[in-house]
Amino acid sequence: MPADEDPIVTAPGRTPPPTLELVAARAGVSRATVSRVVNGSTSVSQPIAEAVRRAVQELGYVPNRAARSLVSQQSQAIALVAPEDVNRFFGDLFFAEIVSGIDARLEDSDYVLNLMVANHDPSGKTMRYLGGGAVDGAIVVSHHTSDRFLRRLTESLPVVYGGRTSVAGNDTYVVDVDNVAGGALATQRLIDRGCTRIATIAGPLTMQSSIDRLTGWRQALDAAGVAAGPVVDGDFTMFGGAAAMREILEWREPVDGVFVASDLMASGAVPVLLDRGIRIPDDMALVGFDDSAAAVSTGVGLTTVRQPSRQMGWHMADILIDVLNGAVDLPRELILPLELVVRDSA
Repeated sequence: MPADEDPIVTAPGRTPPPTLELVAARAGVSRATVSRVVNGSTSVSQPIAEAVRRAVQELGYVPNRAARSLVSQQSQAIALVAPEDVNRFFGDLFFAEIVSGIDARLEDSDYVLNLMVANHDPSGKTMRYLGGGAVDGAIVVSHHTSDRFLRRLTESLPVVYGGRTSVAGNDTYVVDVDNVAGGALATQRLIDRGCTRIATIAGPLTMQSSIDRLTGWRQALDAAGVAAGPVVDGDFTMFGGAAAMREILEWREPVDGVFVASDLMASGAVPVLLDRGIRIPDDMALVGFDDSAAAVSTGVGLTTVRQPSRQMGWHMADILIDVLNGAVDLPRELILPLELVVRDSA
């Protein structure tokens, strides 16, 4: 039985509903092409996709999700896995943009999204769920080098990662930005402003993005011969950013510039400076990272490195759908562009 059809029992005298084969015949394409278009694949050319959509509309074809799942052994669901603290995930607007992009891509497909925020290493019930046929593939964001479950996950399902990972597999794809270049771009802005000692508030060094942004900070300072201030872990949280800024202010040498590796951490750091009467950017210049809503919510417009978070989510979902629909020769790594957004803080 075809994977997109269900066994139909029609009452006597009633016309049976249109099938995938009828849609293919009306559009003048193969059944496989119709299936790809119905499932939201972007691998079909625009004119052919339009012809299929016209045929679907004219015939009133409606795919049957339940029957398709039974026959194809696919759930028509994908998981967004965040091995992260729940409060951190829902408190960071970066993730909201990622989810928004994924949702926008899934809107034109038959796939639904299962969100799985798993604090600590999700090696128990989360892995049993992911490996038990409940989802066809997974998108993983905010992963850490200590997440031991990742290798088992890539062996069980097609996976697209938001950000580079040390885990590689035949079904592994990555959507990312050049975080090294982004860290250097942010730091260079501070150097160009004349900052003479530049610190950084970094994210957890168990995350590749944090490591890469720190590397970019160091490279820019070394290239310009500018003194490095302290490196303080802000844990990618607002409270961590505030604590890190207080530590920087107590450092043995005065600092006049700080690269903050996320806007959320910067939203915690800025009030610390303002409460102490430190003028931004005259006494202390700051550059953040993300260009999330946090960049304009602190009372001082934050100069920041914009990463296209919503586009990242869209592309992660798009690649995973293409993989699940049998696309081949897809790029294993997609790197999206960054942009410096200049505001008041630097």
